Amino acid sequence: MGMEITEFNLLVVDDDPLIHQIFKTLVSKPWRLYSIQDYKRIPTDVIFHSAFVDMNLTADLSDPIGVTVIKSLAERDPQTEIVAMSGLLDRKTMEACLIAGAQKFLAKPLSKEELQSTLEKILAHCQIRNFDFHNRGKHLTRWVGSSEASQKILKQIALMKGERRSILIEGETGSGKEVLASLLHSQENERPFVAVNSSSIPETLFESEMFGHVKGSFTGADSHKMGLAEAAHGGDLFLDEIEAMPLSFQAKLLRFLESGEIRRVGAKEAIRVQVRVIVASNRPLPDMIKKGEFREDLYYRLSSQKIVIPPLRDRKTDIPALVHHFLETERPYKNKSVEPEALTALQSYSWPGNVRELKRIIEQLCLTSPLPIVRASDVGMLLEIKARPTAGSVDSLPESYNLEDGLETALKAFEKKMIETALKQFHTDIDETARFLKVSRSNLYKKIKDLKITES
Repeated sequence: MGMEITEFNLLVVDDDPLIHQIFKTLVSKPWRLYSIQDYKRIPTDVIFHSAFVDMNLTADLSDPIGVTVIKSLAERDPQTEIVAMSGLLDRKTMEACLIAGAQKFLAKPLSKEELQSTLEKILAHCQIRNFDFHNRGKHLTRWVGSSEASQKILKQIALMKGERRSILIEGETGSGKEVLASLLHSQENERPFVAVNSSSIPETLFESEMFGHVKGSFTGADSHKMGLAEAAHGGDLFLDEIEAMPLSFQAKLLRFLESGEIRRVGAKEAIRVQVRVIVASNRPLPDMIKKGEFREDLYYRLSSQKIVIPPLRDRKTDIPALVHHFLETERPYKNKSVEPEALTALQSYSWPGNVRELKRIIEQLCLTSPLPIVRASDVGMLLEIKARPTAGSVDSLPESYNLEDGLETALKAFEKKMIETALKQFHTDIDETARFLKVSRSNLYKKIKDLKITES
């Protein structure tokens, strides 16, 4: 277990004393500032989390020595966040900075507002990348993995720090959308976070749940009720499975996003709230737009900032870290370890259920493996058993129905039996059942409720 980093090293290389004075007035803890006027005196024994480098560090303006300095810093530590600076906006030089390893270029004279924003986003990235979650309790959110895709996601999260525009998260079921939403929220200062699954609210209650109602506005409204949007005032409202939101309510959500105002059901006056809306979808919304299932104007309003989470099969190098994370955070399994050959076997699987499926498999392996060490043979046996039902068809379905009851009744009876049989075959695993039946989790939950399918 490593120690949490509480101080981050910031390097400023510039031959202008005024630039150093600007940084000294803006930079505070947890930054530790290294102000260097002579680039030849940059400490070689310090790992810098970020560096701001001027391009023209000598009197010879035709030789932008800063490009060489950037390249040297990037080679020393590729994770250093490097920002180039110059008052000479030569395109060739600016592009050379990016090639050398800089992530951004700031034009001089420096804008204090832009500099402050840049520092905040870099700090957010450093904190989210270096945070030690082992000593903070197992319930805190963490993005696990260091693959190129994971690093890109962490960078995107940091860039959205302080942004108030809506954010759209896209990814397959089980890929980590809820984790990402929680991380987006956690990097902000203390403020409300309200999360709701769009598929769990009946269409008839959507407006009341989201915007609230006043006493007597409808039968059963015995008191005033604050809606979810109002409860999130000053913070973040996370709408998961946005693809399940009825079309009738999508227009009302769009109106709220554009005006920032809500009106409780039965109320005369509107209320203005400040909320950042984060939404997640496990279906490609552009495809739903083509089918008339999702509003195009709402999609464009939501997707001004978008993060796409790749499926686990496209970032398999994250699997070892995820496995060790699950073993460390699940208390009963801390005495278990996984041999390298078992990790290789886990990486060879396609993981249609993504990270959520991997977690369940690790839980099963810890329960079924006879030794303290999970072996490749244990993994192979479990994955083979798991794959068997998906190859065939659902067994034990009745061959006929009484059509005298009507087609609709017969179809409902068939649908109910098929879902019950699939649930039994997959041991009530909702993700596996939904994937087998080729429906979304939210759709399956709705059918289970509508068809009155019980656990038994």
